[in-house]
Amino acid sequence: MSGDGLVVVDKPSGLTSHDVVARVRRLAGTRRVGHAGTLDPMATGVLVLGINRATRLLGHLTLTEKGYDATIRLGATTVTDDAEGEVVATADASGVTDEQLATGVTALTGDLQQVPSAVSAVKIDGKRAYKRVREGEDVVLPPRPVTVRVFDVLAIRRAGSLVDVDVHVECSSGTYVRALARDVGSALGVGGHLTALRRTRVGPYGLDAARSLDALAEDLVVLPIAEAAREAFPARVVDAAEAVVVSHGGPLPASGTDGPVAVFGPDGTFLALLEDRGTTTKALAVFV
Repeated sequence: MSGDGLVVVDKPSGLTSHDVVARVRRLAGTRRVGHAGTLDPMATGVLVLGINRATRLLGHLTLTEKGYDATIRLGATTVTDDAEGEVVATADASGVTDEQLATGVTALTGDLQQVPSAVSAVKIDGKRAYKRVREGEDVVLPPRPVTVRVFDVLAIRRAGSLVDVDVHVECSSGTYVRALARDVGSALGVGGHLTALRRTRVGPYGLDAARSLDALAEDLVVLPIAEAAREAFPARVVDAAEAVVVSHGGPLPASGTDGPVAVFGPDGTFLALLEDRGTTTKALAVFV
């Protein structure tokens, strides 16, 4: 059985995130496996899994910035805002100029109020939005604040009435790239949806650290929990007396750092994730 740590998977298309978790549970010989940030079955790329105690890091990792490479198709709107859904409207996008596209992308960069895709995992009164849509409900979700730090056009391909646009996006947790595809198509008056999505990064973990399921079946590479915490969060080293306090969930003087801080004992042992609350800290999770 594997120890505590993270496994960075390069998820293939066609599998759900839960399918990947089930595969890694078998490889690791433990039920305690979870993932940070769901990827749709169509999507590929970085999916971070936690094993055993490292599952308690995942909720905090989920909140970090993510990177994506994607292809947006202008000229067709789908019910899911991606290629998995039925086409509900078409328009001739051949007249959209590169300049108009650049303007549309710029308008969707920065701090936005984004309406999530109706077919999403957002819960409405305890039930996932996508389940309500599949049961025939007309679902309109309220907008939520997101930040799109980078929205770059990499390539434009024109084929008849359709235009395919390759983009790179770096965004806050909770941002839907297929909603960006929908919104840029809507702003241009021709509709749009996502035809490809590859997540390139979750926090500090990029494709260079990700391994295929086949490679992991041969050699399950687990990033030890202390190393994972040091990579993902600012580190704070405490003395022996403070280590005892932290190990019992007690507070330390505030560090002045925004967000979670990984606390290590004088011998390098990973002790806890703490967050400032006024002049002291609060334990988010204790690992010893």
